[in-house]
Amino acid sequence: MKKKQLKLSTIIILFVCIIVLVSLVITDLLISRTINDNIEASIEEKAKVVSRTVSHSTIVKNGLENKDDTNKIQEYTLDIQKSAEVLFVVVMDMEGIRKSHPDPERIGKHFVGGDEKDVLQGMESMSISKGTLGKSVRAFSPVYNENNQQIGAVAVGISLNRVEEALKQSHRNILVGSVIGIIVGIIGAVIIARYIKKILFGLEPITIAKILEERNTMLQSVHEGVVAVNRDTSISLVNKSALKIFSEAGLNSDPIGLPIKEYMPQTGLERVMETGEPELDEEQTINGVSILVNRVPLIVNKEVVGAISTFRDKTEVNLLAEELTGAKSYAEALRAQSHEFMNKMHVILGLMKMKEYIRLNRYINELVSFQVDEVSTVTSKIKDPALAGFIMGKLSYAREKGIALFIECHDFIPEPRDPAITHELITVIGNLLDNSIEATTDCKDKEVLMELFYQDGRFELILTDTGKGISEDIIQDIFLKGYSLKGEGRGYGLFLVKKSLEKLNGNLHVESKKGSGTTVYVQTAYEEGDKND
Repeated sequence: MKKKQLKLSTIIILFVCIIVLVSLVITDLLISRTINDNIEASIEEKAKVVSRTVSHSTIVKNGLENKDDTNKIQEYTLDIQKSAEVLFVVVMDMEGIRKSHPDPERIGKHFVGGDEKDVLQGMESMSISKGTLGKSVRAFSPVYNENNQQIGAVAVGISLNRVEEALKQSHRNILVGSVIGIIVGIIGAVIIARYIKKILFGLEPITIAKILEERNTMLQSVHEGVVAVNRDTSISLVNKSALKIFSEAGLNSDPIGLPIKEYMPQTGLERVMETGEPELDEEQTINGVSILVNRVPLIVNKEVVGAISTFRDKTEVNLLAEELTGAKSYAEALRAQSHEFMNKMHVILGLMKMKEYIRLNRYINELVSFQVDEVSTVTSKIKDPALAGFIMGKLSYAREKGIALFIECHDFIPEPRDPAITHELITVIGNLLDNSIEATTDCKDKEVLMELFYQDGRFELILTDTGKGISEDIIQDIFLKGYSLKGEGRGYGLFLVKKSLEKLNGNLHVESKKGSGTTVYVQTAYEEGDKND
């Protein structure tokens, strides 16, 4: 049977209560002893002060020297006894005969206790003794006349019963304080337990341990490399996929604890921690190994406490390669041609049903003539069938959008030696044409002119449109990844154009003014294929 685990709140409450209880017990013992000593010292001091005060009284001195004033001593000491709240105040002569006593019948009798000897010899003293009124703490002070001759003594007693009662009351107060402390400790423990559970999202320790194991298993099983750094930019976590990529790049196989700047100088995680902004789908090279990286800051309570980097070696690259090959552009061109073809077939079908055979004959001749001219213009100048077919597809797409697209091939363009060049050119031409067509859609003059040139292994393209134009201050920004004025999810086409031209060792120049259209100049290397192919 599985052993039941205590809840975090229960554990915290138990520990806090035990700690508070032990602390209060120890405190109670220490304080009780101290208070006992303090109370005893206070009572002794009180008795001593009262005895000294009475010994300096003129009434007492006169009463001891003059028998006629003896009654005044009794009245005076009773007042002092009452006001000072002591057990007795006894004045005695040099023979130990009482001149005052709480019980008037005992006046004139010898002082009881036997501890008065020292004071009758002129010395102050303290003692605990039992007399006629019970056991008490006694303070003795000698009485001197004006000639500094001792004429008697004063004894002040405080009942030990009152001392014990004071000690008990003090102990009760300590116990009450201890109970209140335990209650406050329990309440504090509950509050702390709830606060800790809130920080831990209400999770119990066993659940946190399970989540940690699941996280570690998940991190080690994913194909994406994961690296995390702490507040000091030291590597705190690396999964197996990341270690595999690092191994391929020739890096140390145990980077935990190393500063990320020393291990991977170009990682960018330090920058992410400084800015607090994520960096997504960034390309990076580690000792010749190309990866795509996502970097995000780790923020706790609005404070950056670390950063995490995830990266892939092949998956994202393959997805980007598929985008660069122009597969989407092929599909769009084919769709436009199919749509245009269906529209023409509908016209032919309509003319046939109306039996307008003469007009039908003329329409078909026009179509054939136009198609032959359009096809011959492209195919006669462009030998690469993929590129030629793609451009004809764009012609259909432009007509579908209501844009007049003119293609002028000033030179014969041979088939390239490497088919990858065709794919890159399709990416360049496709994205540039799409932008030009979109830019002229809402304009009065909807014309786009694309001129193609080839000479001595160099391919050149000039694309001019009558669109809205681009502000000069943002021309350099339009090729940044994700930059777009058309809304979210845009801004990747010209970025891909830039990347394709970098692979082809080409360059691009844009001339545009707001409201005056745009002209794009493209030049790139174009190695001609074997003429015997």
